[in-house]
Amino acid sequence: MSGEQNLRILLQSAAPQHNPGKYVFCTVQQPAQALLDAAVATIQESEGTTLILPQAVADAQQLGYEYVAGWITLKVHSSLAAVGLTAAFSRALAQQNISCNVVAGYYHDHIFVAEDDVQQASVILNNLGE
Repeated sequence: MSGEQNLRILLQSAAPQHNPGKYVFCTVQQPAQALLDAAVATIQESEGTTLILPQAVADAQQLGYEYVAGWITLKVHSSLAAVGLTAAFSRALAQQNISCNVVAGYYHDHIFVAEDDVQQASVILNNLGE
């Protein structure tokens, strides 16, 4: 099943969902399998492997991090070829001085915002289609 590409429909159907918990971005050279299993997402970079982890996991493993985030998933099944969705929601959040870090999955876009901004970001994302 291919995802939606029409920007108007994507914005009207975004259906943001806040995933409970606090999440952090950590980097390690050789992540143990347990960390890989606990990660929400991993990104291999030349400097190391970035892991998006529940904060409690990072704390238990004594991993450093600088940013505590809330995780919002846009429930609309967006196509990876869709044009303008990331720009639309990042612009709307930026206008309210909310940073966002985006990870695209096959089905959904996942937005990480500062934990203190989750409620306001959710309202903004809910109003994208207006």
